[in-house]
Amino acid sequence: MARRRRQCAAMQEFERLLEEQPSFRTNQQRAEEFTARAVTTGEADRVARRLVTIPTVVHVVHKKPKENISKAQVVSQLTALNHDFRATNPDVSKVPAPWQGLVADPKIRFRLATRDPDGKRTDGIVRVPTDRASFGPGDAVKRASQGGSPAWPTDTYLNIWVCTLGGGLLGYAQFPGGPKATDGVVILNTAFGTEGTAEAPFDLGRTLTHEVGHWLNLRHIWGDTLDCSGGDKVPDTPNCEGPNTGTPTFPSISCSNGPHGDMFVNYMDYTDDAGMFMFTAGQVARMSACLAGPRKSFAGA
Repeated sequence: MARRRRQCAAMQEFERLLEEQPSFRTNQQRAEEFTARAVTTGEADRVARRLVTIPTVVHVVHKKPKENISKAQVVSQLTALNHDFRATNPDVSKVPAPWQGLVADPKIRFRLATRDPDGKRTDGIVRVPTDRASFGPGDAVKRASQGGSPAWPTDTYLNIWVCTLGGGLLGYAQFPGGPKATDGVVILNTAFGTEGTAEAPFDLGRTLTHEVGHWLNLRHIWGDTLDCSGGDKVPDTPNCEGPNTGTPTFPSISCSNGPHGDMFVNYMDYTDDAGMFMFTAGQVARMSACLAGPRKSFAGA
């Protein structure tokens, strides 16, 4: 059996929204202009200095019993996510020495919602049966009419849909500035959390860490080109030729980026869960700018 490789459809969705939603192109352009300004003026730093807590709802969309994952599995994922977004993950010590000084704490905490949109008590998990065997990219899993679960208000909650995805897909996210009704992150149920149905090599919760990075306006570190011409708009992630997969050994050099090479230990690469450990200071600045700008409803700004 061929080894599974990380597959994320966030940029595929990004391109689709550019085509289908004229407002998305405008909103993304504004977000980039704001990000550049906020990083330069220090506005991003003001968000970065305090801990931001993001209420989270998990939509478990299931057909088979095993797809209706346990609350313990959901909690295991939130625990992993919170470690990664505070740089308290135990494996951060595995970051190669040249990059250890770039490891940064995003100061973001995710907490399962305790109140639903009507103010009623909730455990932050919505369970929705479906007659669909699987979902793909696009927004079917977010629409009741297509066998999915509608979003809770997306300027108040981070919506996460957990379901069976087809085509080898692990997940995807909607970048800031897209339609409110479909905003959030979709994750394959066997790549979610650290127990239950989670399967190696994607069983440490890093698929959600990667996709929430996109939700907070981070790009893949290779810039989604395969010829060294791309970039992720972050100065402290080395330019690299394309995605790294599996668990590479240091250094892995491309695009004349020696001696240290590609930052394959970064959450925004395509390595296995056991091979990614860090966000950089530049990525944290970009996420903080996102929380100061397009996602300011979560930062109390």
